[in-house]
Amino acid sequence: MSTKSESPKKSARKWIIILIVIVLIACGAAGYAVWKLRALTTSPPTQTLTQVPEEITVPQPLFYPLDPFTVNLVESASQDERVLYVGFTLRLKDMHTEERLVKYLPEVRSRILLLLSHQAQSALQTEEGKTALSAEIKKVLKPPFAPGLPEQDIADILYTTFILR
Repeated sequence: MSTKSESPKKSARKWIIILIVIVLIACGAAGYAVWKLRALTTSPPTQTLTQVPEEITVPQPLFYPLDPFTVNLVESASQDERVLYVGFTLRLKDMHTEERLVKYLPEVRSRILLLLSHQAQSALQTEEGKTALSAEIKKVLKPPFAPGLPEQDIADILYTTFILR
């Protein structure tokens, strides 16, 4: 009889040990799952880290405003004289170009005045004509002002005033 009484105690111990092992495995699995979920929500995946560009540094714009120009436009002999009053600002790419423009300002204004005086009034009334004029101004200002000097590097022509009468 003594063997019979020991047997249920041993089987109960076995069941308790098995239950404890199962509970420990379940707790470990739950802890691992919580740890993985927190890692996913707190840090972005490594693929996005490599795709995110670093801070982009935007260079400061360099503008050079010119005094407005007033020129007479003559379309043909049968039409009255037209007057163009235009002001613009040059967007430059470097400080060296600005230094040359300041130093040679009378020549800059002369080149632009000659160009403006040959414009047709009908062409300047359209947006395409104004865009073409911007391209021509860049082209006129590009050549060096003196032998041995580099060309001017003008990024854009920005109109500040445009009156055509």
